[in-house]
Amino acid sequence: MPHAHPPSETGGRSTDITVNPVFTAEPVSVPRFRLPDAGLGSDIAYQIVHDELMLDGNARLNLATFVTTWGEPHVNRLMAESFDKNMIDKDEYPRTADLEQRCIRMLADLWHAPDPSTAIGCSTTGSSEACMLGGLALKRRWQHRRRAEGKPADRPNIVMAINVQICWDKFANYFDVEPRLVPMEGERLHLGAAEAVALCDENTIGVVAILGSTFDGSYEPVAEVCAALDDLQERTGLDIPVHVDGASGAMIAPFCDPDLEWDFRLPRVASINTSGHKFGLVYPGVGWALWRDEAALPEDLVFRVNYLGGEMPTFALNFSRPGGQVIAQYYQFLRLGTEGFRRVQQTCREVATSLAASIAALGPFRLLTDGSELPVFAFTVTEGQPFSVFDVSAALREAGWLVPAYTFPAHREDLAALRIVVRNGFSHDLAGLLLDDLTRALGQLGRQSQPQRGAEAASFAHGTETPPAVAGKPPSRQDIA
Repeated sequence: MPHAHPPSETGGRSTDITVNPVFTAEPVSVPRFRLPDAGLGSDIAYQIVHDELMLDGNARLNLATFVTTWGEPHVNRLMAESFDKNMIDKDEYPRTADLEQRCIRMLADLWHAPDPSTAIGCSTTGSSEACMLGGLALKRRWQHRRRAEGKPADRPNIVMAINVQICWDKFANYFDVEPRLVPMEGERLHLGAAEAVALCDENTIGVVAILGSTFDGSYEPVAEVCAALDDLQERTGLDIPVHVDGASGAMIAPFCDPDLEWDFRLPRVASINTSGHKFGLVYPGVGWALWRDEAALPEDLVFRVNYLGGEMPTFALNFSRPGGQVIAQYYQFLRLGTEGFRRVQQTCREVATSLAASIAALGPFRLLTDGSELPVFAFTVTEGQPFSVFDVSAALREAGWLVPAYTFPAHREDLAALRIVVRNGFSHDLAGLLLDDLTRALGQLGRQSQPQRGAEAASFAHGTETPPAVAGKPPSRQDIA
């Protein structure tokens, strides 16, 4: 269990938790790592947990995560009213199930599916699960075709850039698919069409294109990848589909870049996923997976069960899960509509581009991206500075800001950067406060004789600063996703 900490790792703290004497007539303590012999009053148990959580970071100041950290009171109310609803139990909660289908139709229309009224899709716990489902469909389609042709189907591979989110590494590992990773080269920090096609062969189940890299917020050239695969088919007969990982960008591009062709308008795009709990503006966790048509999702991947009452088709890795997030997604679609989403996402982009320009104007930084695609940008420290990106991250952490610092993967391990994610709720005013704190930090960091921190001294894991990494080992892709 990689996230469990035995009692010996408590940093000198007692293995017992002492209860505030205001609540008890006599001193009381409870064990930290095993069930107490007797229960506590609800007020006491609440206070213990509440006090433990006070030292967590402020979610609104977490500029590392892509996940939604703010919602309207009506969202909170709807989710509280739905805590007891199990999304999988569609016969017992038919209205919740119907809202899920409406969301699927809305997304299918947003992403230009050939016939949104018959679109195939499902909600998931997040984009990680949705990506797994997209990959499984690609693999099964490839296997069916190979077997129908009388060819072996035991060596599938999938082509993607090295900057993919860690869920794609998991997919390849868990489902026995060879990952073929396009490395970064020079200023190309994501997938290139020619580089992707060069790795394709008869065993390639598909190419993954990311609409919004977690490393720097840039869009991968989906249309160029599709065109290159069209050319490959003309030359060789290989028909290789594309899955678009739109965890973030699939809820940005339709509103801010409506003329950008990346979705089902491209015939080679077989499936798309997004995270409702990212720029879909819903608390975690909900994701969405959609397929172009029924042919893109093999029927033998769909299971049918009837023990919840009524026959129910299901295609998901999880079974029971809360329905509140799906309900909240439908609320946001009604609440904002197309124009509202455009306004919210465009505001995020304006905050990102403005903040990026202001940081570049400070002098010691060089922008890698400027927030003009995803409202996300990455920047690095210019040569000759007496501090590193890891020093900057640590200094901002002292002011309450969570800004990740990380190194890039092969072949750009030499590049270390900071990244800022602008989400709904991060205003121009908050951006100004961050800029003030960064300016003050530079005054202190500029007095150093040399950088104090490197990748081996501090890594950043999705919104939390981790213990020191193994010496010489930079953070993994999971650390920054």
